[in-house]
Amino acid sequence: MQTQASNANGVHEAAALGNGPLLAPVENPRGLMMKLAYFFTRKRFGRVLSPLKIHSARLPAAFGLFYSKVAELDKKLVLPAETVMLLREQVARTNVCLFCIDIGRWATIQASMNQAKFDALESYQTSPLFTEAERAALDYATVLTKEKRVDPDAFARMTRFYTEREICEIVWLVASEHLYNMTNIGLNIHSDMLCDLTRKNA
Repeated sequence: MQTQASNANGVHEAAALGNGPLLAPVENPRGLMMKLAYFFTRKRFGRVLSPLKIHSARLPAAFGLFYSKVAELDKKLVLPAETVMLLREQVARTNVCLFCIDIGRWATIQASMNQAKFDALESYQTSPLFTEAERAALDYATVLTKEKRVDPDAFARMTRFYTEREICEIVWLVASEHLYNMTNIGLNIHSDMLCDLTRKNA
């Protein structure tokens, strides 16, 4: 059953104003798996995440499990965790996925990563906080995200610092981050303000 925030077709009224999700959040999901997903995300984040309520709740549970698998696969990467998050944040920033930027930053805070570096991500090409290897990977990821093509010079520079496996991992990070980004952008899902909550409760 749709909430009062949506019309008969499930289109969120706020969407007409351009400042809300295109579908109304599902506050009371059907099915045990989705109810459990709501419970555990509320327990972890203090709220049920918007993509779960707006996107996953309308699909078979297997879709939500697929999305969660991406995070599990990241644990198998050999790249440093900070490099992984820098790349994910840069792709999300380039695509302007507000939800992904926010939750990604939340994850870096939880992992006690260098917040000064993430603050300086916009100027990674000149900031002394970044290594040449990080700049090479970020250049490659930025061009691939913006232009949907490989810049030969950026790729060549990246091969000076990373193994073939690591290069494939960088490609995986760009590709899988697009999955998250386009899901949220496609339904106009914005930030859940997790970083504000984290700092407030710190």
